[in-house]
Amino acid sequence: MKGNTDEAGETKTDCQTQRPARNRHGGICHLPAGLVLILFGTIEACSMIYLNQSLKIAAYEGARVSLVPTSNSGNVEAAGNQVLNDRNIQGGTVAVAPSNFDTLPYGTFIAVNVSAPCESNTLFGAIFYAGRDISVTVEMMKES
Repeated sequence: MKGNTDEAGETKTDCQTQRPARNRHGGICHLPAGLVLILFGTIEACSMIYLNQSLKIAAYEGARVSLVPTSNSGNVEAAGNQVLNDRNIQGGTVAVAPSNFDTLPYGTFIAVNVSAPCESNTLFGAIFYAGRDISVTVEMMKES
């Protein structure tokens, strides 16, 4: 039997001299969990950027409709809601201030506010944005 000698000169077998197996995968198991969190966080952040841009587009389109001489607040809200529906934004609201802008003189600023909840517009149920809303306002001046 092949063996080794220790400091006292006694012979030991290979089984006695082997070190216990080390867990070589201990640090690697934490890596995928971290990558998954980064992946989900990135996807959710991109969903919120998409939501913010969609709300800006809806507010801008609503404000453009408000500049048409024959339009009223119903037309503005319909235009904003159409953009929200086209971009599949859930729970969005469109508000116009002042609501009677069609009777106001030229030079009046018209504000269109569009908001939506983050939770109903994410892929994973708003892990990082739970309970938050995004709101965007666009103002344009009524012209002749």
